[in-house]
Amino acid sequence: MAKKKRPGRRKHIPQRTCVGCRTVQPKRQMVRIVRSPEGVRVDETGKAAGRGAYLCRRRSCWETALKRRALDHALRTTLTDAERKMLRAYAQELPQELPGEEEEEHSTRSAEQVEQEA
Repeated sequence: MAKKKRPGRRKHIPQRTCVGCRTVQPKRQMVRIVRSPEGVRVDETGKAAGRGAYLCRRRSCWETALKRRALDHALRTTLTDAERKMLRAYAQELPQELPGEEEEEHSTRSAEQVEQEA
């Protein structure tokens, strides 16, 4: 028997916090970094096995996370020089700021504030 969809019911959208700027955003808008037995790498699919951390698709968040060692803390490991170099290279391909975004708009929001806005 097919399930009936209730009108007005919104689909749940998973939220994640950027370890660089601490903003809460939909999971699909972020990039996942994963620590697995093979090492730390960028997980484009968001489904790789291992401990993950999320970053915005902005170069400034990546630079901040690497400088403050926020990724080390979130992944519960110490990044090697090779891993840092690989992550910096990936970050260079990202825009400094997202189109149409200003620094004031990219402020820290709590999970409750995000839910209230939805």
